Amino acid sequence: MYTVSSRFLATLATSHRMTVQVDAYYNGVLTRSNIPITDGSVTVDRGSKVRRNLSLTIADLSLIPWDVTDPLAVYGQQLVVSRGIQFANGAEMVPLGTFRIDNPAADVHVGPITLSGQTAEATVQEDVFMVPTTTRGYSTCVEAIQFLIRQTLPDAAIVNLTSGARNPTCPVVVWDAGADRWDAVVQIATAMQAEIYVDAINRFVIADVPDPLTSPVVWDVADGEGGTLVSASRTLSRNAVYNAVVVSAENTASGTTPLSGVAYDNDPNSPTRWGGPFGRKPKTVTTALATTVGGCQAIANYMLADLIAPNVQTSASSLPNPALEAGDCIRISAAGRKELSIVQSFTVPLTPEGDFPLMLRASKEDTT
Repeated sequence: MYTVSSRFLATLATSHRMTVQVDAYYNGVLTRSNIPITDGSVTVDRGSKVRRNLSLTIADLSLIPWDVTDPLAVYGQQLVVSRGIQFANGAEMVPLGTFRIDNPAADVHVGPITLSGQTAEATVQEDVFMVPTTTRGYSTCVEAIQFLIRQTLPDAAIVNLTSGARNPTCPVVVWDAGADRWDAVVQIATAMQAEIYVDAINRFVIADVPDPLTSPVVWDVADGEGGTLVSASRTLSRNAVYNAVVVSAENTASGTTPLSGVAYDNDPNSPTRWGGPFGRKPKTVTTALATTVGGCQAIANYMLADLIAPNVQTSASSLPNPALEAGDCIRISAAGRKELSIVQSFTVPLTPEGDFPLMLRASKEDTT
């Protein structure tokens, strides 16, 4: 998570001091700094294959891309976006992401220019395997992830922020030509009981799946005087809720026989417990990245903890905090209750008047 000063957090409510910077780069070289925008947002979604997405509106028609090297063209051009607060002695900026530019469009006479952008997961995803590709020769999961990503992006920054920087042995796996490279990266991260995403400073981050009971609280959002909470609502949903996971593994490259592991929600106090009033709703998963029954069971246990979480979803709207990351744990205080929740998704406005909707999950009552 990107950290900000106490001065920044104390002035979140003064949205009229908000400032945004958008800089364009091509082949690593700054081509246009501080592009003026009229509207825009950055959406961060933990459930999306590409975690950070950009939407921009630009009034300056001189920036319509005509040539392949123009700042807003689509041939490797990138936008680095940050949002911050203007103080008397300067601005404190928070990075929101590095985005490769997609589909800029404009009426050439009246404008405006609109465009979208995505972080580097999209670039890895587009680089499908041209030939069968294997992890053979890469003994650990992190080494295999580095190999797959750096075939596409040789200079990619990849950091392992899992507890203890764990790095288990990676089984030998072969993916067919045409397979999705980013899916392969995610499969390896899942096998090491982690998730992977590109963060606001353009790093590929391997991280533990967040838990509201163990993750540190990074932000308190409260209603009432002095608070930053604008509104809050709660939704109960069965969508994406499962109470059992069956992980099946068959890996011809490693010469293992078919294996499986099953994890159930057996907590007698859980509203989604297996065999309870919720019913039976198993999820089946196939992987080549487990070569033992214990490995299948570990993946099943890891996945189950996340799959039972969405039973209670909270949607909140707050004054913007651009330093948040999807997966952060925050404390919501509203209607006389306090809950610890994991940030599932949010949208950071790039204009002072924009909303800041938060979708939260895995909410647990805070009894401290």
